Amino acid sequence: MGAELQSALGADVELVAGSGGVFEVDVDGRNIFSKKALKRFPDEGEIVNLIKG
Repeated sequence: MGAELQSALGADVELVAGSGGVFEVDVDGRNIFSKKALKRFPDEGEIVNLIKG
């Protein structure tokens, strides 16, 4: 996913290890995707589309 974000958006990506199955995506301090809240992983391209708005 980091490579997809770098390729599509030229974004600087920081991967932070978590535990307990947590998968969160934050952009500029704002949460845009939460596996815990949605109970699923993002679909391919979903994170890029959320960032582009």
